[in-house]
Amino acid sequence: MYRTHTCGELRIADAGMRVTLAGWVQKVRKMGGMSFIDLRDRYGITQIVIDESASPGLNAAVEKLGREYVIQASGLVRERQSKNSRISTGDIEIMLEKLDVLSPAATPPFTIEDESDGGEELRARYRYLDLRRNPLKRNLMLRHKMAQQVRNYLDSQGFLEIETPYLIKSTPEGARDFVVPSRMNPGEFYALPQSPQQQKQLLMVAGYDRYFQIVRCFRDEDLRADRQPEFTQIDCEMSFVEREDILTTFEGMVKSLFRNVLGKSFEEPFPRMPYSEAMDRYGSDKPDIRFGMLLHEVTSIVKGHGFAVFDDAPYSGAIALPGGAAYTRKQIDELTEWVRRPQIGAKGMVYVKYQEDGTFKSSVDKFYTGEDLAAVASSVGASKGDMILVLSGEPAKTKTALGALRIELGNRLGLRDPMVFAPLWVVDFPLLEWDDETQRFYAMHHPFTSPKPQDLPLFYSDRKEDLARVCADAYDFVLNGTEVGGGSVRIHDSKVQERMFEVLGFSHEDAMARFGFLINAFRYGAPPHGGIAFGFDRFCALFGGQESIRDFIAFPKNNQGRDMMLDAPSRIDDSQLDELNLRTTIER
Repeated sequence: MYRTHTCGELRIADAGMRVTLAGWVQKVRKMGGMSFIDLRDRYGITQIVIDESASPGLNAAVEKLGREYVIQASGLVRERQSKNSRISTGDIEIMLEKLDVLSPAATPPFTIEDESDGGEELRARYRYLDLRRNPLKRNLMLRHKMAQQVRNYLDSQGFLEIETPYLIKSTPEGARDFVVPSRMNPGEFYALPQSPQQQKQLLMVAGYDRYFQIVRCFRDEDLRADRQPEFTQIDCEMSFVEREDILTTFEGMVKSLFRNVLGKSFEEPFPRMPYSEAMDRYGSDKPDIRFGMLLHEVTSIVKGHGFAVFDDAPYSGAIALPGGAAYTRKQIDELTEWVRRPQIGAKGMVYVKYQEDGTFKSSVDKFYTGEDLAAVASSVGASKGDMILVLSGEPAKTKTALGALRIELGNRLGLRDPMVFAPLWVVDFPLLEWDDETQRFYAMHHPFTSPKPQDLPLFYSDRKEDLARVCADAYDFVLNGTEVGGGSVRIHDSKVQERMFEVLGFSHEDAMARFGFLINAFRYGAPPHGGIAFGFDRFCALFGGQESIRDFIAFPKNNQGRDMMLDAPSRIDDSQLDELNLRTTIER
């Protein structure tokens, strides 16, 4: 064997034992006539000592070592005189007796340390080196631990882990598909699954009443810190259940993860919040409930005072910024420019300072008396020393902008500690979203989400206003302002499913062409069923106290969807194109 122990295994009780270790050279240090090698593997670091009495050949071999050389080192374990409490093996060291270089190494392009001097692009190009660093090692170990705990919990609840195919039929509704040409079927294409939605419903029809899969999914969409073109879901489905059964089961899974991975216990049930309340009070369907600064509608209070911005707006909303009365005009102007950014979309911002002496100062003093502004302050629960920030406009967009401002202020005030966790369920989403550009409804979740039973009369109405009021039997799991999971009770009645396709503008022929296999399957007896999918990468990042998912994925893509290490995607040979019966319009 190349080693008798790992580099993180030996302790003071092993003193006097002869051992063999193997790993990478973290560094070589010289002190007087002695040399020290820090030898590293994924388990830890062990110090190896070469003293003056060592043979000239051994000293010469150590002289030739460089960073990241892979070596095998044998020697005697002894107690260290100068102990190192920062590492688990810090009480011992190995007196080197034999050294073999298993693989020399070129000088790495950046330091393999917790705090590296390599930029993000450089480390992505040499990802296999970046993965040697402790922060990434800890992230992947956390990911492994979470995956094992998910499997253990779901197995204990009677779920079967069943794999579904990666090559499926394209059903373009939502994000763009990645498509794969079929050589054996010229001119036809597979799609990579955005999720195994239809397959898991078919498993319910087949009688496998508790299914799960930790599955790779694919979406061709614009990327950001918490998105990747290929990502992993904890995908689950259950039969003969109602919403309460699903929420109870998977709240148990989340609590199990917190308890067994982070050592945190949640004794009380997770709070539940209707979608309408989340939008009205937080300006988001994934509210961060770790801090206050809630949204308050002030439309009726600010209208009718001659200020056209408020008088002409259908909605005005406000939040109270703690301590904001001390903000300078420069700070307020910066916040105003922040909300005007295109991704926020506000046209401007009005401020009202509630000063320590009980008076008010605002950007609209010309139109409002002190009593008027006191009414605004009272309605938002502001205290002396606070500043009230008001946005106006179309209700949905203005609430969303206020919600984004709330999160930004929470970040600036240090109110979003990543290791403080506040889980909740958001429920009662609208079933449908109207799009003015295409003049049609779209499914807010997906076309297989069931309307709430009490809303079925509205669902069969021909009036747009009635359809817009239909609630979905759907739910999202939200953690610290991030949507981690989402699901719904599914449609299991073929007539209701056909009505959904009709509302979404699919002809019978189009619906059958896209989803005929599912519609036909329902004709043979479909049980009531529902499920949920958790974004596993996001879950891991949140448990690790980070926003970006990239460092919790072994080989991620960059913002352009490129693998910098493999230089993918890349062109393929003309011969491959010919074999696939493809032509490209891009000049080669």
